[in-house]
Amino acid sequence: MEKRVVITGLGICAPNGTSIPQFEKALRTGKSGITFHPQLKELNFSCQIGGKPSISEEKLSEYFTPLQRRGLNSSGIVYGVVSGTDAFIDAGLEIAENASPDWDTGIIFGTGILGVDKFREAIHLIDAGKTRRLGSTSVIQTMASGISAYLGGILGCGNQVTTNSSACTTGTEALLMGYERIKAGKAKRMLVGSCGDHGPYIWGGFDAMRILPGNYNDNPEEASRPMSAKASGFVPGSGAGALILEDLESALERGAKIYAEVLGGEVNSGGQRGEGSMTAANNEAVQRCITGALINSSISAAEIDSINGHLTATSKDSVEIENWVKALHLENDFPYINSLKGMTGHCLSASGSIECVASVLQLDKGFIFPNINCEEIHPDILDLISEERIPRKTIEKPINILAKASFGFGDVNAVVIFKKYNYVC
Repeated sequence: MEKRVVITGLGICAPNGTSIPQFEKALRTGKSGITFHPQLKELNFSCQIGGKPSISEEKLSEYFTPLQRRGLNSSGIVYGVVSGTDAFIDAGLEIAENASPDWDTGIIFGTGILGVDKFREAIHLIDAGKTRRLGSTSVIQTMASGISAYLGGILGCGNQVTTNSSACTTGTEALLMGYERIKAGKAKRMLVGSCGDHGPYIWGGFDAMRILPGNYNDNPEEASRPMSAKASGFVPGSGAGALILEDLESALERGAKIYAEVLGGEVNSGGQRGEGSMTAANNEAVQRCITGALINSSISAAEIDSINGHLTATSKDSVEIENWVKALHLENDFPYINSLKGMTGHCLSASGSIECVASVLQLDKGFIFPNINCEEIHPDILDLISEERIPRKTIEKPINILAKASFGFGDVNAVVIFKKYNYVC
């Protein structure tokens, strides 16, 4: 018998909040975490702004031992460990301290490019003939699965511990992978999420592609403008989000707080055919992903109360809205839709998980956060849906079902359906 899967823990390390209470407050008030980065100006970047979580040295010492911190030079691992550990604690789980791991709990924690600063440090040492000065952690900080390895050791997880990587779809895909494992009865709990490094060596390629805004360096908080007529490109970001998924039976036995239920979802690819390419989505694939998520979740389009879109603040925003309209067939009764990227920028491989945390908070607390920097909605979008469906102020409103989407480079897609958990069902 297939297991029902619920969410019992949340952790966040976002540009506009590094704890769940702080992040929720930022969502409700529309607070931006995008700032000016002097280093990017020194390196002649066109876009000199970005979203970067603020982690104090004092806070770092709460998550890493002095030995673990020695030579630690990967912001993605830091963000992932902070958010992952917080989600574990938030779920009321105890870190395995004895010789035996927790065989029922696993990890799927994704990333894109990990440990670039450590790579750079290693390259300089190797080229200088100083290989022995690399230190013992250079490999674990630069291998893709370094984040899940760090978390697995810190938390003592004995079920599947692995890493996925699917560009901007990574975090949402990780959640669905963990969901499927629990649903099949192969684990009781899975820590899922994703992380991403910050800085010029991550963001430089996007600046070279001329898809980042270069005209907001003096007012960074206004730069990321999803669905706006004045959108001029996405702002790069970084961070991590984490969620504890759990078998409903296990959660009830523990008396755990249940934030929401995962009804199902869909992952697919457009094969870089048709309109699809390495950097653009195949629209038919996006629509199939949306409808597949509805079928797999056993719901109708009319039951969706709100959508948290991918919506990156580029010319593709109106195309995404058109895909939602065609897939849902709800031109006259379209759900509310919002994008977190106005507040955080596009956190790349971390975006899906950070936005999933934001989606779950809206369900749990009964509100819809605003689309900031969207005073003037793009006219192509207004040809598709009504202006009222794009809230510019926080709406205090109970939500029952929310759809979350992520679409990534490589023409890959993921949509997950969350539902407010009903304790009497």
